[in-house]
Amino acid sequence: MSEIRLYVSTTEVQSGEVLDLLSEVFGEEDIAIANTEVDEKRDIWETSVYLYANDEDDVRNRVDEALKSAFPHLTLVREVIPDVDWIAKSLEGLTPVRAGRFLVHGSHDRDKVRINDLAIEIEAGQAFGTGHHGTTAGCLEMIEQVLRARTIRNALDLGTGSGVLAIAVAKMRPVPVLATDIDPIAIRVAKENARLNGIVSGMSLETAPGFHSDSFRKHGPFDLIIANILARPLIKMAPQLVTHLAPGGTVILSGILASQRWKVLSAYNGMHLSHIRTLWRNGWVTIHLRKD
Repeated sequence: MSEIRLYVSTTEVQSGEVLDLLSEVFGEEDIAIANTEVDEKRDIWETSVYLYANDEDDVRNRVDEALKSAFPHLTLVREVIPDVDWIAKSLEGLTPVRAGRFLVHGSHDRDKVRINDLAIEIEAGQAFGTGHHGTTAGCLEMIEQVLRARTIRNALDLGTGSGVLAIAVAKMRPVPVLATDIDPIAIRVAKENARLNGIVSGMSLETAPGFHSDSFRKHGPFDLIIANILARPLIKMAPQLVTHLAPGGTVILSGILASQRWKVLSAYNGMHLSHIRTLWRNGWVTIHLRKD
């Protein structure tokens, strides 16, 4: 089924206002709404609504009505998202990745799994996270270290992508895990990967833009929050992220270049989180913090 993106181009400030407006319009419906920076120097942002083609008439009318009253100067643009068979273009040439006890592999490398491995099978798909990027591997290492050292009752994987990090938590500890992403395709792929890895209960996968969803209040507060995104949005969302963290809770942050480490640390230290450890991999860092 074809997927559609409806979007407007505006400034960072106004894109946040549009996001808030559309989040109120659609509430808890399964409609993904997200902000994306297009050009930092020219302050161009896009606020997008992702939907299936058979829902387009209804959704477009509601978006048009909301924008007409509050932002009449903005033009709604329509884009058809190509239905590419990414599985057919799979990363067959990639070797399995070891990160602590975790082994992330494709179906063609099942014979590489050892007796004590925590194996996670992930095929190349339409979502980020096969374990080969330094940020994903760093998060896997940090997850193992944290779960060995601390008692975790529930966890949040924010920006789950392929679902590999949420699956890692579920493989290591039988605790409830909420995995969210702004992209409905990512959630669909993550659900397939969870089933492939035998995760049949305890994991909730939901499309949610940022923290504009009741899912976080429903499942939280969280003992562990994992966010492998990018430094800039991690800094911006620090206040909201910390409000969903349980007392004494742990945060694992990645998607951060080594040169950006101090800016991210400063944002979260300002929210009374203490730095515990940093892992360095291929120019990227993964940071472990704890709520005081």
